[in-house]
Order: sequence, then C-alpha cells, then structure tokens
Amino acid sequence: MKRIAEPASALRGRIGHAIFSRVAGPDGPATRARIHGTPGPRWFAPESPVRRVHGDASMFIGGLSALLLQSLHPLAMAAVAAHSGFRGDPWGRLQRTSTFLAVTTYGTADSAQQAVDRVRAVHDTVRGTAPDGREYHASDPHLLRWVHVAEVDMFLRAHQRYGARPLDDAGCDGYVAGMARIATALGVPDPPVDLAELAERLAAYRPELHATPDALATTRFLLLDPPVPLLARLPYGVLAANAVSLLPPWASRALRVPRLPADGLCVRPLGSAVTAGIRWALASARPAA
Repeated sequence: MKRIAEPASALRGRIGHAIFSRVAGPDGPATRARIHGTPGPRWFAPESPVRRVHGDASMFIGGLSALLLQSLHPLAMAAVAAHSGFRGDPWGRLQRTSTFLAVTTYGTADSAQQAVDRVRAVHDTVRGTAPDGREYHASDPHLLRWVHVAEVDMFLRAHQRYGARPLDDAGCDGYVAGMARIATALGVPDPPVDLAELAERLAAYRPELHATPDALATTRFLLLDPPVPLLARLPYGVLAANAVSLLPPWASRALRVPRLPADGLCVRPLGSAVTAGIRWALASARPAA
C-alpha cells in the first residue's frame, strides 16, 4: 500500500503546485502564509458562506462565467479592453484578482481594507471613451454595481452546481449579504443583500447589455484560445463548457457560443469531475480557513 500511496501523493502535489502557481503567481506561498498567518480580526468568520464559496474549486468555473457575463456591458468591456492588459498578461491579471479575493476573504480586516483601497486607487485612473462614443470611468457606481452583481451571481451559481457543500437558502442569502460588505468598501452603492435583490439588480441591467466586438473577441480568447499548456487544454475545455452552461440563455446567444445541455454527458458530469480533481489536487496544500 505504501508504494502505491507515495506516487499518488507525489502526483497530487505536482498537480496542486502547478495549479496554485498559475493562479497565485510565484509569490503565492509567501502571500498565502501572510494572509492566513497574520493575527487579527477578519471580515468573515471561518464558517461564513463567503469563505465556503471562495474556498471551493467551483470558483474556477464561476470566475470564467463571471468574466463572460461582465463583458456584455459595453462600457465595462471598453474599460477592460483598454486598460486591463488581460491579453498581454492574462495570468498576471488572474493572479491579482485571486489575491484580492483571498485577502478580502481570509485576510485581516486591515489587510482587506488596504486591498480595497489599492483597487479604488486604480479605478480612479481608469477612464476613457468607448467605441460607441460614450465616456466611461471605472469608479462609476453604476458600472461597479454591474461588475459586482454579475460576479456574485456567477460565483454562487457555480458553487451551487459544482461545490462540495452547496449552501441552503439562508446560506445563499448570507453569501450575497457578505459580498455586499466588500462591494460597499469598493464604492458600490446599495448592493444586494439577498437572492431576491440580486435577481432584481441583474434584471435592471438587461436593457443595457449586448455583445460588442471587444466582448466577442474576449469570448473567443477565453474559450477558444486560452493561454494554457497543451496538456491542460482538455480539462480547461470542460471548465469552459460548464462556464457557458451557467450563463443565462440570452447571454450565451449574445456571445455567440454554443450551449450544450447542462446535464448531458459532455457538460455537467465532466464539469463535476474536473472540479473534484482540482479540489483533490489543491486540498493537501491548503491551510486551515
């Protein structure tokens, strides 16, 4: 038994390290130690819904779904296309985003506020004119609210479908309410605090949303030409198909991506299997929440 267990453990470690280094960057271990090891009060308790959702491998699907949905607001997409540098440095952008989520979810209250302050300072510098002639500013409360509600909706939908421990109704409301704390700190006015309010806010944006050429190009980049190694293309493709399946039907139509039946053999079961594999690989290196 020992001879079998050792190679499996080594394989698990290699896969986990490869995934973590891609998501967290070269300074990931030091950053993780600092986030989890620094004493002090936190914004979220260990068993909070926010920690449960953000600590699960379903975030790999939810994050991709959120990017696709967010791209459908023309002004938000124009700001990303002009200022984020996601094409030239996609992994760097992912690492910055994942670090922000980790700090605000698990870090001390002081560290979380400092992370928010840095993001707000960046937002203050991001402004310009969209291809349709409208001006945008990343600090615009209306745009901030759109990015927030799209993110919260997709993160939660992914967790409820692929998470190891889906939330009950009260937990789902608790997740939305917890995320409102981060949103308020970022400058989002009147963020939703339960599922009903989240659905209302999303519906209110529907008349503003459509796929611009930048949104379609971003979708092709994320789904068809991702910056992942050849060996990772198949599992990434499974994650991408499941990310599309989470989108509202009108959103996948707008982005011109095929939508396979979520419960078919090619989508949800494989998505659950890949998510479980990522969870297995990362679990041995994860510190206590």
